[in-house]
Amino acid sequence: MKTNNRSIVCLSAVIAALATGCAVSVAPPVVDVAPPVAEVTVGVPDAYVWDGVEYVGFVGGQYMYLGPGGAWLVCGPVRLERFHGWERGHPDWRRTAIRNEGRNAHGRAPARRVKRNDDHR
Repeated sequence: MKTNNRSIVCLSAVIAALATGCAVSVAPPVVDVAPPVAEVTVGVPDAYVWDGVEYVGFVGGQYMYLGPGGAWLVCGPVRLERFHGWERGHPDWRRTAIRNEGRNAHGRAPARRVKRNDDHR
């Protein structure tokens, strides 16, 4: 029994010595993730309309809405579906839309239309 106790004490001392000599510290890796960048398309529709919630226009094959700060942003699927629902009830919206007075999507100012005054006849 004496030998058995000595071997257990000796084995415990060896394990303790090995465990203290093998200290490993593991730090979690640092992951640097950039925040997602909002996709902003530069363009101003030639005409736009109020759909009861916000202004919506059509530029270069895409529907856009007037976002915060006066920037025109591409419509997401939820806004687009809501606008198409409104559009079903207002099929002539392009005819009655608000005409843009500033530069349009092509970077040009709209052509000036001079009203004719035919009262001189």
